[in-house]
Amino acid sequence: MNIVQTEIEGLLIIEPRVFGDERGFFMETWNEGVFREAGIDLDFVQDNHSRSQKGVLRGLHFQNPGPQGKLVRVANGAVFDVAVDLRAGSTTFGKWVGVELSAENKRMFWVPEGFAHGFLTLSDDTDFLYKCTAPYAPQSEHTLAWDDPAVGIEWPVVGLDPIISAKDAQGLALADVAVFL
Repeated sequence: MNIVQTEIEGLLIIEPRVFGDERGFFMETWNEGVFREAGIDLDFVQDNHSRSQKGVLRGLHFQNPGPQGKLVRVANGAVFDVAVDLRAGSTTFGKWVGVELSAENKRMFWVPEGFAHGFLTLSDDTDFLYKCTAPYAPQSEHTLAWDDPAVGIEWPVVGLDPIISAKDAQGLALADVAVFL
C-alpha cells in the first residue's frame, strides 16, 4: 500500500497493492493492522454504496455535530472526488483537494472529520463505496455549495451540465456554513 499525502494535512490518497493475472485481480480495501501502521487508526460504523450516471454531482456534504471520516473508493466507473477543509483553525481552511478515483486506478481517498466531501461522476453506472466513522445523522447534515467562488473548486464539467439534487442546489456559501471549531 502506498500512502500519498496531499497538500492538505490529513487528506490521504491510498494506492492499494493490487495482485492481478489473466483471471482478474485481488486487493485489500481495508485491513485494520495495515491501515493502523499507516496512521489511520479508526473504527468504521457504516458502509455506503451509491450508483450514479455520468454528470451527477453529489455534495459537498458534512455533519456537524457528529462529523464523519470517510474512506472512499470507486468499484465501477470514475469520479472526481473533492474534500474541502472546514476546520476553523486550520491554515488550509477553505482549501480543497480533488482526485480522480476509478475502478481502473483503484485509488482510495481518506477524508477525515472536519471536511466537506462530494464527487462528480465521470462515467455512467459509477458505483461509489465509502466507509464512515460515524452513523448518518440527517439532523446534523449540512451542504457547502459545490460552486462557491470563495472555495473555487475546478470541477471537470466542460461539456457537462451537472445533475444536482434539490438539496445540494441549496448548499450554503463557505461564509455561512457551520465550520468545525
